[in-house]
Amino acid sequence: MKLPPWLTAVPPDPRLYGHLIQLCADSGHLAAGRQLHARLVTLSITPSNFLASKLISLYSRAGRLRDARRVFDAIPQPSLFAWNAILIALSLHSPDPSSAIRLFAASGISPDEVTLSALLKSLAASGPALSPLVAGELHAVALLRGFGADLFVSNGLITAYANAGDTRSARAVFDEMPRRDVVSWNSVISAYARAGLYRECLLLFQELARVHAGGGAGPNSVTVTSVLHACAQLKAVDFGVSVHRLAADSGIDMDVAVWNSIVGFYAKCGCLQYARELFERMPKKDSVSYSAMITGYMNYGHVNKGMELFRRADAQGISIWNAVIAGLVQNGRQSDVLGLLHEMISSSILPNSATLSIILPSVSFFSALTGAKQAHGYAIRNNYDQSINVVSALIDAYSKAGFLDGARKVFELTGDRSKVVWTSIISSVAAHGEAVDALRLFNEMINSGTRPDTIAFTAVLTACAHAGKVSDARNIFNSMQAVFGVTPVMEQYACMVSAFSRAGMLKDAVELVNNMPYEPNAKVWGTLLNGAAKSGDVELGRFAFDQLFMIEPKNTGNYIVMANLYSDAGKWEEAEIIRSMMWGVGLEKIPGCSWN
Repeated sequence: MKLPPWLTAVPPDPRLYGHLIQLCADSGHLAAGRQLHARLVTLSITPSNFLASKLISLYSRAGRLRDARRVFDAIPQPSLFAWNAILIALSLHSPDPSSAIRLFAASGISPDEVTLSALLKSLAASGPALSPLVAGELHAVALLRGFGADLFVSNGLITAYANAGDTRSARAVFDEMPRRDVVSWNSVISAYARAGLYRECLLLFQELARVHAGGGAGPNSVTVTSVLHACAQLKAVDFGVSVHRLAADSGIDMDVAVWNSIVGFYAKCGCLQYARELFERMPKKDSVSYSAMITGYMNYGHVNKGMELFRRADAQGISIWNAVIAGLVQNGRQSDVLGLLHEMISSSILPNSATLSIILPSVSFFSALTGAKQAHGYAIRNNYDQSINVVSALIDAYSKAGFLDGARKVFELTGDRSKVVWTSIISSVAAHGEAVDALRLFNEMINSGTRPDTIAFTAVLTACAHAGKVSDARNIFNSMQAVFGVTPVMEQYACMVSAFSRAGMLKDAVELVNNMPYEPNAKVWGTLLNGAAKSGDVELGRFAFDQLFMIEPKNTGNYIVMANLYSDAGKWEEAEIIRSMMWGVGLEKIPGCSWN
């Protein structure tokens, strides 16, 4: 785009130049825009806030943030308009998502709704790296400045809270909004889906459908993709079918992402034939399409069909290889994984962080510690050693190989200690019987602002139970609902019953079992039976044994513990009856062997 001579010859008109620079920015003509900027420099004209903002937009859209920042820094007294221009440029194009936040923090300016929207976009892009407290601070500024009801600010707050893992605050902002568009709905729906709150995701979608029926905002392709993911995780077939029907009937853009979510939903729910029919009808397939279908086959044990589809795939991508490798590992075909990895590398496709997180749990099948170290070395050389999934898998692999110091070292060198990473190290330390260390790490996790999940609670409670730390276990258990809002599940109740039983506190164990909101399972009764055997409480042991007999009548361990309890109490006849019961259901104790 060459500028006409008459334009470069006239004295510069700021509005005309601003309009032309904006046209260059919108159309991607950087060279022409630079000619206009050069003309201004030649005439020794310092761009005004208006012209500078247009130049900042031109350079940032072309990925030349350094030039954009140079223009901004040359403004004698930047106006809020100019500040917003550079903040928007950084929020959209900076490789460092937090750069806009840092610049604003040092600016001392009074933000408007545009400023806040740009900062919230930066914050959302930062993910969990920036604390939800930062989102809370921007939220407070929005309320104080009277922008709390602004649609774009509210949408930005929802996304920022959700990406920081604070879905409660995201929903609170959503509920206070006087007006919502489809972005508002999608932000919360996708936040629920990413956080694993699948039922909440479906309930909110139903609310959106009611609003749409009344003439309000309606779902789009992004909504459908998020909701079908939730349906697939819950195996909510009927709900997912209704979402599929809505997408087909309401004119929603059926792009490849929607098609992939539909095929993936049916495949994950086991409707493999229908999923394959839809797959074959797709107007366009990508690597995700093949991955979804292959994963469906692998999940239901159809390894040969998955491999057949993999061999005929006409799309390329690491996700297809990862789907096949994960399927082989899942179906116990680890012996085929090494060959496939060599084939993958020969095809010029190198393993990524997802590949490493898939194969690391099965390194013990090959060479245990050596395999884990080789995978770790590859991760370091290819800059995957800070990936959350790889870090978690490495900690687990080193722990299972007996190299707990290696697991600790990986954790210590991890910059982004997410909930997954904290849970992995706590679980590993607990599995090695290091109760004191598990408790220390658990407290450090809480002090760092990371909320423990149900897996972390189970790990630390198990460690406390095995180490006899009943008081610590009780305090942690009681804090689950009261402090963290996590409802104890059967696993945690079993841990507490184990803690009480191992400490000989059978009365407390029985009281907890009687007050459980669930029907006790075999793990709970088995723990109580072992506790009764340790304390010599024949009556309680027999009661627990009777419950176990109804739940798992073929578990020889229960018969042996009960028979030994009777024998230790001198009740030889009762012990013989229990052994006869075991033989009566066709079971027998497997004798020990010196070569086993």
